[in-house]
Amino acid sequence: MAGIKSTMDLVMERAARMGMATPDEMRHEERLKKGMQSTAEYLNGTKPSLAAILGEHEPSEHASIRKGMLNSLLRNLFLPRDEEGTKRIERAVRGIIELNKDTADIAALCQELQTITSQYGQHRTQLYDQLKEQMRMQIEQMLMRKGMKADTSKIDPTMEPQFKEQWTRLEMDLDGQYGQALEQFKAQLKDWTGV
Repeated sequence: MAGIKSTMDLVMERAARMGMATPDEMRHEERLKKGMQSTAEYLNGTKPSLAAILGEHEPSEHASIRKGMLNSLLRNLFLPRDEEGTKRIERAVRGIIELNKDTADIAALCQELQTITSQYGQHRTQLYDQLKEQMRMQIEQMLMRKGMKADTSKIDPTMEPQFKEQWTRLEMDLDGQYGQALEQFKAQLKDWTGV
């Protein structure tokens, strides 16, 4: 309930600001939205280049649209759980580099960020597989103690509640460690890109 009230308060504050906004502020807001929408199309693969999208607009609009693009790109830097997430991050990083092609430091920082997200994916898979094997062995030992023969091909430890509990705990710890590093990179990118 508190979350709903908080969101509603934000909406009301924004509406109040919109009523008091100058025409320039409203145009700036529209350009930010345009940049964000263009970035969504870019990330989904329907637009090939953010620079080309930016080139379709008046030079006087570029700063606001670029800022909207960068905001959206930075929001798409997260810890990937699958191949699709990894591809989306790669595309977001390419977009950040494309919009800041004159700044080598940003390209280097983006490379480090991609290394972190890649290591996260590898570490996550490794932990999952280790836990799965550990649980399989525990189930086999339990069945053998009861005098039953275990058919290891039919044992799926991921269906056990204990597996799910332990995996949730491990995943939260892993997300906390890597998430902190990711947030530091994102904060540095925000500073360097002026977002």
